[in-house]
Amino acid sequence: MKLLGLVALFALSFAQHDPHMKHGRTSIVHLFEWRWADIAVECERYLAPNGFGGVQISPPCENIVLTNPWQPWWQRYQPISYNLCSRSGTEEELSDMITRCNDVGVNVYVDAVINHMCGASGGKGHHSSCGSYFNAENKDFPSVPYSYWDFNEGKCKTSSGDIESYQDIFQIRDCRLVSLLDLALEKDYVRGKVAQYMNKLIDIGVAGFRMDACKHMWPADLSAVYDKLHNLSSKWFPSDSRPFIYQEVIDLGGEAIQVKEYYDMGRVTEFKYSAKLGTVVRRWEKEKMSYLKNWGEGWAFMPSDKALVFVDNHDNQRGHGAGGASVLTFWDARLYKMAMGFMLAHPYGVTRVMSSYRWDRLFQNGKDLNDWMGPPSHSNGSTKSVPINPDTTCGDGWVCEHRWRQIRNMVKFRNVVNGQPYSNWWDNGNNQIAFGRGDRGFIVINNDDWDLNETLNTGLPAGIYCDVISGDKLNGQCSGKQLKVGGDRRAQFHISNTDEDPFIAVHIDSKL
Repeated sequence: MKLLGLVALFALSFAQHDPHMKHGRTSIVHLFEWRWADIAVECERYLAPNGFGGVQISPPCENIVLTNPWQPWWQRYQPISYNLCSRSGTEEELSDMITRCNDVGVNVYVDAVINHMCGASGGKGHHSSCGSYFNAENKDFPSVPYSYWDFNEGKCKTSSGDIESYQDIFQIRDCRLVSLLDLALEKDYVRGKVAQYMNKLIDIGVAGFRMDACKHMWPADLSAVYDKLHNLSSKWFPSDSRPFIYQEVIDLGGEAIQVKEYYDMGRVTEFKYSAKLGTVVRRWEKEKMSYLKNWGEGWAFMPSDKALVFVDNHDNQRGHGAGGASVLTFWDARLYKMAMGFMLAHPYGVTRVMSSYRWDRLFQNGKDLNDWMGPPSHSNGSTKSVPINPDTTCGDGWVCEHRWRQIRNMVKFRNVVNGQPYSNWWDNGNNQIAFGRGDRGFIVINNDDWDLNETLNTGLPAGIYCDVISGDKLNGQCSGKQLKVGGDRRAQFHISNTDEDPFIAVHIDSKL
């Protein structure tokens, strides 16, 4: 019986690695700080038709409302209660969005903040997104309710009460992260309140959770919470499906806590992927694209079946949370699209696409003084809707990288080649590379300072293909470049180093 119990436990935890995406879809998009009403419409008009498998949403729970600085993005990461009201919308709007996205086959993944409540200096009163009373000084959150006894104040041994050394696992997990009031997740009562919040979201149809700040919680405590979670709604998912769990654990090496401690409970965010890919594409530290031949585990990353990967995320694009100068973002659009093309063509991990908003950058001594800025907002602090321009891009400060043709079409590419082997690698020893995915797709990238002229084995059947980077296949024609593949599966490629997008990608569904 003990063996059967262990097998059941293993099966349960492994099930939490599955994103449950439908219709052969493979990628998540993070619609950072979008309103629920806008996400509902985006699922119907754009995400589902263009093959996106899921959407990660900003934390939906009640949070503190700050005025100094003015309503920063990170106030969403300072809970006051588990009531479902935020600047993204009401509980009714959230539920409507989840239903509408599920109805068109787009899963919803919630950014869950359960390590802490608001900052210790958050004050008291009703300055929260639902208007609930709280007193951070007394650790009193009556809307949950939590009181002094539900926090780790007695366990932390630092003089400040905050984490002071990232070489001490007890500080990292029992002390306050940047003065945020640290919940005592070892207590059954706290675990129960957290699970109650997550189960409410599961019951209205979410497919899983991005778990914030997991490095700051003991794995056994997280496991105990996950064990309390309901199965996914059978209205949209197969019976007995477990919620998809992907855990934010920042591990670039050199610290006391390692990502492998969290493998058994769900996927884990691979931050080295983002930092290293940026370094390679920027050609810093003598890195070359040709070195990407053994990308993935060959670069000392976690196993592919444990990883969730991204070129950038909402933290590191601002220099927060393992942010470094190498991280590529929409501000570096040409290089960013190349990196996204590579990520979405390569088989490693579950991929997440970032969808951002602009802010007024102001640099002083290399630091962006405005990295705190919240989403495009009205004068009263309410978030603006996302307007769509005639060319399908977004306006009013919303970047919407997921709507860039090159990224949208590479999301489709990944769906088409899903399950196919990594094949037909070629490089010039520098920064020109190519590789295929079996007989279903092929990508060529020129990141050198000179033209690429090569005849390469694509692995594809003979025919004329539309390049999905420079255009689309529309009404039996190519709106961008064409590629002719011969009977020997080879094709001639010419990519100028001055091209707006110096890469080409074709797949079996882009064949005329």
